[in-house]
Amino acid sequence: MSKKAIITGITGQDGFYLSDLLLKQNIQVIGIKRRTSLINSTARIDSLINNNNFSVVQGDLSDSFFLNNLINQNKPDYIFNLAAMSHVKTSFDIPIHTGDINAIGTIRLLDAIRTNNLSNKTRFYQASTSEMFGNNSKKKLNEQSKLEPVSPYGASKLYAYNITKIYRQSYNIFACNGILFNHESPLRGETFVTRKIVRGAVSIVKNKSSFIELGNLNSVRDWGHAKDYCEAMIKIIMYKKPDDFVISSDKVFSVREFCKKVFNYLGLEIKFVGKGLNEVAIVTKSEKYPHLINKKIIKVNKKYFRPLDLNYLRGNSAKAKKILKWKPKINIDQLVSEMINYDLDLID
Repeated sequence: MSKKAIITGITGQDGFYLSDLLLKQNIQVIGIKRRTSLINSTARIDSLINNNNFSVVQGDLSDSFFLNNLINQNKPDYIFNLAAMSHVKTSFDIPIHTGDINAIGTIRLLDAIRTNNLSNKTRFYQASTSEMFGNNSKKKLNEQSKLEPVSPYGASKLYAYNITKIYRQSYNIFACNGILFNHESPLRGETFVTRKIVRGAVSIVKNKSSFIELGNLNSVRDWGHAKDYCEAMIKIIMYKKPDDFVISSDKVFSVREFCKKVFNYLGLEIKFVGKGLNEVAIVTKSEKYPHLINKKIIKVNKKYFRPLDLNYLRGNSAKAKKILKWKPKINIDQLVSEMINYDLDLID
């Protein structure tokens, strides 16, 4: 009899990559999706729908009764809690909802494991985040680094991280945290900065738009590929004992550098001029798109700045590499090319 996994947040990019990897291991996947009026809300996972080991149920992390029933009926071997209100800027606008889903939603799942007497059967994975570290200076961050979040999103995730550890220690639940740094893919949501840059750049070269508006170009991030990081999730939950692991590429690039990589791949050299809100990117050279030379294709708009920004995040995944034998396979240039080629096909 195959093992069974419940995945919250099934319709996100991680939901797809994780489901695909689990199904290839003959693990039955039950995904939870929240109700939405969007017709294509399951677009990322549509290719999995015909798999007999894959199913999706409608539910919400705010509903304790639903979660308790689902877990009691299925008695899963694994629960991956990927669902979250995950846009950092938006978490400042809806902090109470962010806390209810990200923080209290996690305890609802953990307590369902406890109250259904599944502590000896069900393993729990919590999708923690590098945003918990806050502005922790320009150093590589590992499992011992100080956690001082600077957003409602980061704070809610820190609660979830801590309650996962508390349930592990108090009730002997196999509960573990993956502290994942930024991970991207062609399936990344369009409001996240990497996908926004890629889609914007492709739209510019296809004459669908004339420029991209961004926030803090100085933000430095540790970017990896979602598929690599989902492989790490499986290694974490299947390890011989519950533990917490930083998952990162250990390399960093600024938003400005990411922009240059994207436009260079498309055949445009760009130069940033000006400072602060007046900074712009201008095309300086392009054999493929000469009509764009001297055009301003990136502008800064203050509405995309967070009330309290996180300027630098770099991970140290040495523990995962040593204990889990995990390491990223896809570098940032491969990630950029995959994202661009996806949107080149998508945007007419």
